Amino acid sequence: MSTSLVVHAAPEKNWSVKGTLFSDYVRMIRGTKHVDWSHHLVAQDLPFLEQKIDTDGWYPMATFERFGQAIFAEVAGRDCEAVREWGRMQVFSLAHVHPNLVAPDDPVETLMRFKVLRSTFFDFEAFQIPSITDGDATLLVSYGMGPVAEEAAAHQLLGFAEGLVVAAHGVDVEASFLERSWAGGEQTRLEVTWSGVDSGLD
Repeated sequence: MSTSLVVHAAPEKNWSVKGTLFSDYVRMIRGTKHVDWSHHLVAQDLPFLEQKIDTDGWYPMATFERFGQAIFAEVAGRDCEAVREWGRMQVFSLAHVHPNLVAPDDPVETLMRFKVLRSTFFDFEAFQIPSITDGDATLLVSYGMGPVAEEAAAHQLLGFAEGLVVAAHGVDVEASFLERSWAGGEQTRLEVTWSGVDSGLD
């Protein structure tokens, strides 16, 4: 199961992504053998599909974006709701890699831990969590990409944040966009809310 947190990133930036996430996309592309991936990629991307990926290394976000765009088109069928669901499911695999990510019965602490983890996956602020209170959190998405990629990546993060609060036993969890850059907004801003916690949840 993939542990990736985003679908795309801006190709013109000299940004990097950790091999932990990069390797997920490589495995997905390698495993989908019926697709001619060369239609979506450029020459400098192809060697990464052949070499061993160092999970502790850093890899170009430009290639990561193109991998993500290809997967969005060929695997997700350009369905943003499917990407959102994928984001929800990624909580389980990321929590397996980082056992301390989820604080049971404490969505606020869980989101704070997620905020800290961001810097271990990206060397830039791919997203921010400027506000976390008991029952509400706001996230800003800032990958610096085009409208289609922004929309897909934001849906993935929306699902992940929603799933993270559920994993921390939050109840009545809802997640929605407050502002969407691909629809004319100045930025992409999303909100996750919950009414409390249920300690009896697994």
